[in-house]
Amino acid sequence: MGMTGRRQFLTIVGAGLVMAPAVTWMSGRSGPAPAPEAVGLFPVEKTDAEWRALLEPAAYRVLRGRETEWAFSSPLNEEKRNGVFVCAGCHHPLFSSSAKYDSGTGWPSFWTALDGAVETSIDRAFLMVRTEVHCARCGGHLGHLFPDGPPPTGQRYCINGAAMKFDADT
Repeated sequence: MGMTGRRQFLTIVGAGLVMAPAVTWMSGRSGPAPAPEAVGLFPVEKTDAEWRALLEPAAYRVLRGRETEWAFSSPLNEEKRNGVFVCAGCHHPLFSSSAKYDSGTGWPSFWTALDGAVETSIDRAFLMVRTEVHCARCGGHLGHLFPDGPPPTGQRYCINGAAMKFDADT
């Protein structure tokens, strides 16, 4: 190996050693994030097999696997009737239709949640630090909270439609 090749090799190895702790920290979740395998954290607890049997595949991937659905893929993004958005896993009321607005992001967005409906934790996945939103009753992953929403809260609950169902007022 020539001097240039050796220098490049040492540079790459050195950069890897320096970056490894930062990447590990940024890609891990911290705080009381509700893992699907967590036990005893929420009022509604089920085994993974029970969640798989109960939920539609897309809802399982989002609520229990913490995935994100494609933007503009959920019919709930266009839902405009009066009612309540509930957790697809445990039917816990999450958001009122009166707090829903069109954020232009492609996901149902709300400027506030119902009292006691959701909890948050820090999500460091994908080399970002975000606020994860999950159901306070079953711990299912709903989406993320951002500080770029409308008044009066300035918050945007960016929620996966697959994680919710809609109960229209009758």
